[in-house]
Amino acid sequence: MTCDLHTHTFHSDGSYSPRELVLAAKEKKIIIALTDHNTVSGLPDFLREAEEAGVTAIGGSELSCDYRGREFHLIGLFIEPEHYGAVESLCTEFIRLKELSNIDLVNKLCDAGYTLDYEKIRARNVKGRANRAHIAAELVKCGYAESVSEAFDRLLHERCGYYVPPKRLDVSDGIRFLKSIGAVTVLAHPLKEIGAEELRKMLPELISAGLDAIETMHSSYTDGQIAVSKEIAAELGLLESGGSDFHGLMKPGVELGVGRGNLNISEEIYHALLGRK
Repeated sequence: MTCDLHTHTFHSDGSYSPRELVLAAKEKKIIIALTDHNTVSGLPDFLREAEEAGVTAIGGSELSCDYRGREFHLIGLFIEPEHYGAVESLCTEFIRLKELSNIDLVNKLCDAGYTLDYEKIRARNVKGRANRAHIAAELVKCGYAESVSEAFDRLLHERCGYYVPPKRLDVSDGIRFLKSIGAVTVLAHPLKEIGAEELRKMLPELISAGLDAIETMHSSYTDGQIAVSKEIAAELGLLESGGSDFHGLMKPGVELGVGRGNLNISEEIYHALLGRK
């Protein structure tokens, strides 16, 4: 059996419901973790559906964090229900700041001639929350970009001048918080953000804060990045994790369990992470 330890539902920026995600995992016969961005609101339904379907499921969340002025994502796995309130409380202020950043972004795009309605963008998301992925999808819908990736590259990246990142949780503080509630901590897709040598320099600080693992397998990774990620994990005594970063229709071409066809995450990865709990 294989696993997928990085997925999203419409409780953040995916298109699947927790039930749909579970049923897809059952069909593929995989172990599945739900790691919505900055929330655990989908976990009760997800875990209940998984139990009924006989699917091995892990409750998690993906926190948007900061490391020396750059955005990194931190996954907490095996979050227990008694700690859901603590996670939501931690994220409340950062979600508020993210909302202000979204509004500023859309206003700047409107000033530049792109006709967008932020309230409509929010309303199309079941949870009434939005992020840049939803704004990108709206740009595509309105004909301003041919794809979500193009919208990010041409308009929504920080370098384009419209997007100002909100204040985010320091990644070391995020690690310490997740460890305090008994979660297993995973630095998500770090080679999307920095090179291998920068990562090697960064990780000792995060390990001292309690980092358990890095994603060595991700849909965006080349075979070379997967190989060097595994080397770095072995060098520094970190566990490995991996996932498709599945978003359903919000990220076309990325399939549950296999990503872009480049993933084969063994059950042993899941058991090693579970053993760290």
